[in-house]
Amino acid sequence: MKDLKISKKKPSYPVIPKLHAYLSDYKRNIRIPVFYDDLLRFQGSVVVYDKHDNDTLWIRVYYNEFEREDIDLSLKKVYTNLHSDGNEKTIPFLNIDAIDYCTFGNSKPFRVKVRNILNDNYTYFYVKKADASRIYGLELEHMLSPYNLNFLVYKDTLIEEHIAGIPGDEFIKNMLPNCSNAEKGQIAKEFVKFNERCMIRLLGDMRSYNYVIVPTHDFDHVVYKIRAIDFDQQSYEGKLNIYRPQFFKENLKMVQLVAEKFQKESIDQYKLEERSIIAKRLISYHDRIEELICCMTSDTISIDKHIDLLKTIIYDYTSDLKFKHSKNMGEILKNALDFVKRNYENVNTKG
Repeated sequence: MKDLKISKKKPSYPVIPKLHAYLSDYKRNIRIPVFYDDLLRFQGSVVVYDKHDNDTLWIRVYYNEFEREDIDLSLKKVYTNLHSDGNEKTIPFLNIDAIDYCTFGNSKPFRVKVRNILNDNYTYFYVKKADASRIYGLELEHMLSPYNLNFLVYKDTLIEEHIAGIPGDEFIKNMLPNCSNAEKGQIAKEFVKFNERCMIRLLGDMRSYNYVIVPTHDFDHVVYKIRAIDFDQQSYEGKLNIYRPQFFKENLKMVQLVAEKFQKESIDQYKLEERSIIAKRLISYHDRIEELICCMTSDTISIDKHIDLLKTIIYDYTSDLKFKHSKNMGEILKNALDFVKRNYENVNTKG
């Protein structure tokens, strides 16, 4: 499998006023008491290792005693805004166990571990530099995937909830070989649908470490779902295959599994199912999707070279002239979603 080349450094795009207004309308844009840059003022750090003593590429940061108290309180307030109505009555029962920083990748996030001291339950959230591409990716995931997402934006800071699951690379290496034949068939089906969903909504770079596998016990078996966890590469790259997880060498085992389990007819059936589900979501979220796409078509989230390449490839793929006339990534995505919705409505009208 030929390895796909991704732009080494995707620029971070600012959040335009129109997108800020959209986020405010849908309660995503609210005042928070701490900014990404505040967390950069750490005094020192130690490397975080996993249970096998491997470097996780995260470092645990610490702050001087004068700042730590304020930062802890601010992060607790962020947590209450993210997960409830901002009521501060729960703050005395929360503890910030750790603040980790990752220097790997584009977003360089902070990961905050919050624990309830009454029952020791804990969760994480992430503090990142707000990037318009990522925000569009999160909103599209919220509306077009089976999963709701919780995030907040304030000025140049983005707060994201943690998406629980087993990292794809870890699952493929350590757990997939031990799955039953029935489980492997179900995972293969999910990968086909995940692949189709990413391509339609132009979410790129879904290498195995950028998605998680979520197992759910259902009566006498386990159901596996695949969820994206990284939205940096929303509508940026020019090559269509970067929006198709099947073309990354890190997903080779999944591609082989699909080939082993399904004939072309079954693969086409699952692709059609996913396109139909996305079309139904487009109809359900019609006004909100239109508002978001309106922001994207007014925005700059890629470069001309990528836009020209992608619209040409998709035109060759669909023969739809609207792609050829697209001026930016927002218009390309709008035409892609319209294409899916139109085909779904045509089939159902004939039916």
